[in-house]
Amino acid sequence: MNTGRIGVLLVNLGTPDGTDVPAIRRYLREFLSDRRVIEVPKVIWWFILNLFIVTFRSPKTARAYAKIWRKESDESPLRYYTRQQGEALAARFAGEGNVIVDWAMRYGKPSIPAQLTALKDAGAERILVFPLYPQYSATTTATVVDKVADTLREMRWQPTLRFVPPYHDDPAYIDALAASVRAAGLGSASDGTVLLASFHGLPQAYFDKGDPYHCHCHKTAGLLRESLGLGPDGLRLSFQSRFGPKAWLQPYTDVTLEELAAAGHTSVAVMTPGFASDCVETLEEISIEGRATFMAAGGKDFHMLPCLNDTTEHVDMLETITRRELSGWL
Repeated sequence: MNTGRIGVLLVNLGTPDGTDVPAIRRYLREFLSDRRVIEVPKVIWWFILNLFIVTFRSPKTARAYAKIWRKESDESPLRYYTRQQGEALAARFAGEGNVIVDWAMRYGKPSIPAQLTALKDAGAERILVFPLYPQYSATTTATVVDKVADTLREMRWQPTLRFVPPYHDDPAYIDALAASVRAAGLGSASDGTVLLASFHGLPQAYFDKGDPYHCHCHKTAGLLRESLGLGPDGLRLSFQSRFGPKAWLQPYTDVTLEELAAAGHTSVAVMTPGFASDCVETLEEISIEGRATFMAAGGKDFHMLPCLNDTTEHVDMLETITRRELSGWL
């Protein structure tokens, strides 16, 4: 029996296995059935989800994924970059033979239960789970903790677990974001281009109940402004991906893009600091749909900054945080 090893598990949100409607339906059903994500009475939501959302939203979502799908490897960008991050981080620990690095998806494959079990079978008696969500929310980070707990509940011999805390204000994270802005030729010398940080949205009701996500996003934006030497208007913040009729965190990204163009700002650059990897929300919703919204409102130049993805700066950050959280284990 293998024993005495340390596991590190990177966890991202999830992805469908393909762009066909059945694959999208499976993914949406799993994702939107999570009680942390949708806080609607279970019986009512079952009918809404299965009779309306999965039926009518799946074709539209399938078309969105088809626009950004990586045909060369037949997978979504989210899966591709998460795997690249896992492999790059594993290479950083290659000289320390007792550390195993792997990756998983909260929804879809490879699943958290499968990867935790694989790490345990490979001898990992201690496992550090790294949710790739810089800003904490019950709809993201907490669902990872829930799924890990569900998995451990089925194990007779459980490994010892640690979780990486939210890193929205971690200097290594802010430095990596700032480096990505400078690499795009923006920042204090942005030459009139408005820099917009678009974070995934959250229902206003969740914030009202005490979810700290809104505060974490503003903290990230504030620290990034300081790092880049920008004033309050030098980097603006907005929230995307709202869904349904109820109020979500504001200002909304699509409305902000329209307002910027209407106010005479002809050049905008959008970054998405809350996403560790490019995905349908960044590549389709912002880079394609957001661009169209800005241009239709009178904008001239639209720039989309890539997520941190598998850049050296991002892997440096992952290693820095991982080594710190493994303190006492290594």
